[in-house]
Amino acid sequence: MVRKLWNAFRPASAMTQENMPFHSYRPKNSCRVQSLGLLCAFVAAAWIGASAHAADRPNIILIMSDDMGYSDIAPYGGEIDTPNLSRLADNGLRFTQFYNTARCCPTRASLMSGLYPHQAGVGWMMTDRGYPGYRGDLNQNCRTIAEVMKSAGYSTYMAGKWHVTPHVAPDGPKYNWPVQRGFDRFYGTIHGAGSFYDPNSLTRDNTQISPYADAEYQPDTYYYTDAIADHTARYIREHVDGGKKEPFFAYVAFTAAHWPMHALPEDIAKYKGKYDEGYGAIREARLKRMRDMGLVRPEWEMTPQADDWSKVPNEEWEIRCMEVYAAMVDRMDQGVGKIIAQLEASKQLDNTLIFFLQDNGGCAEPLGRNPKQAKARAEGPTLAPMDATALQPDMIPKQSRDGFPVLQGKKVMPGPADTYIAYGRGWANVSNTPFREYKHWVHEGGISTPLIAHWPAGIPRRGEFDAQPGHLIDIMATCVDVARAEYPTRVGEHDITPLAGRSLTPAFVGKTIERDGIFFEHEGNRAVRDGKWKLVAKENQPWELYDMEADRSEMHDLAETHPEMVAKLASKWDEWAARSQVLPLGGWRGEPEPNGKK
Repeated sequence: MVRKLWNAFRPASAMTQENMPFHSYRPKNSCRVQSLGLLCAFVAAAWIGASAHAADRPNIILIMSDDMGYSDIAPYGGEIDTPNLSRLADNGLRFTQFYNTARCCPTRASLMSGLYPHQAGVGWMMTDRGYPGYRGDLNQNCRTIAEVMKSAGYSTYMAGKWHVTPHVAPDGPKYNWPVQRGFDRFYGTIHGAGSFYDPNSLTRDNTQISPYADAEYQPDTYYYTDAIADHTARYIREHVDGGKKEPFFAYVAFTAAHWPMHALPEDIAKYKGKYDEGYGAIREARLKRMRDMGLVRPEWEMTPQADDWSKVPNEEWEIRCMEVYAAMVDRMDQGVGKIIAQLEASKQLDNTLIFFLQDNGGCAEPLGRNPKQAKARAEGPTLAPMDATALQPDMIPKQSRDGFPVLQGKKVMPGPADTYIAYGRGWANVSNTPFREYKHWVHEGGISTPLIAHWPAGIPRRGEFDAQPGHLIDIMATCVDVARAEYPTRVGEHDITPLAGRSLTPAFVGKTIERDGIFFEHEGNRAVRDGKWKLVAKENQPWELYDMEADRSEMHDLAETHPEMVAKLASKWDEWAARSQVLPLGGWRGEPEPNGKK
């Protein structure tokens, strides 16, 4: 009945940003808008009541990818083959203005805690800079989603990248490892990056392991993306087959498509010739699709091209970098498909809330691209093979397991285990189409992420966009909401910082999420998003002001014409920074900026 009522009041045509007010996609007809508005409250109550009666609280699966841009996956305009994410998007809700923190570990700390990263102690990387917001270690004044869900009776599972503690050694402190922060079971890496064929800090529960001497998991070819998906599917299967009646929470933290560019040959082969035209042609094709979908407004301009394809010194190598990157994303989507298939086999899909998002924008870091480092691959192994039981000690391995030295530079094609190369700024610019900047920065290219929410029993909107700004601090608040969990104020001797986010559940039924700004700081880059306005600056640079309704690609700075808005938003940012452990500005370097410069 609820489904029929909802569909009766939906607009007859697809809702796009051209025919909707900016904050939410609604039909043009004002009478129908009023009717829909009145219906929303009824639908929300009826839908939640029906869902609770049918299956009580939902399972929750939180899927995060690594170092990917806003436009890479097909539901957000990309040409990469991602049918499983498209399925979730077509049968769920797509948020078009959702944000992360611009960097991997602050995002993970923020996502897990429901706080801004500095409040959780991870305002920068895994280095202690001597200030509360920059300890580089998840603090005890926050709770993880797993801890809160566990207290609400959920089983809790994790597979993938952790990266919220500096203690990654097998015999070091483990107080901030996943099992100690609320997860019943864990398979993944404690560190933030590494080989996809031989990841360092690979851990099962609390014990570090070699993938080549792991009695529990021995595929024909070990590939970390597959291992993450396979373990997630296993946890779901064993939870259901074991007769557990409580719901589960699963955190799936893929490392695709973070460097190194490692992918399996059959996946790389799918993209042969796909990127031969170079950066500009791929960007333009993506932008056209995004506009046709209604994801990007026609008046939003394309940002300038980062690199000149005509000046690329080794075109074949550059093309191969993007072919491998696309193959990595493709394989991750295949992993999502495995998880969906297991949910279907276990009859859990309808009442499982699945989120998919990314930790930062496309990565322009040039790791392994320096031609001075280049050496050609030898015809055979030149080093002694590694023992199967040996733990991989390095983020960048010195050799492959079978004895090939690991190489970087333009004389070796990326993809195999003996390479370690990033895909570079030109392709990162493509990944972030049509936005400015990259991972590290808080312009839109650094902080914009897809967010797909799929929950057949709890989200009546299907295949729609929601343009309300949101932030990954909202994920914890949403989980607490749908799980009917109690968020603590104190645990043991520690006062717990109140949640910073807002539940997304109103958006699930077409309602507005009330909030007072979204804030950012990373490496001195800073921003505040408040309604249609965004105030943003690079480190030690003056504020820029953008009207995000007219100019989300941040091409027209309005700071000089609206000084009163600059002052208002700058004051808001200052207040947030003071209460959120962001200050002193420059603390990420270990010392404040001269004269407290902002």
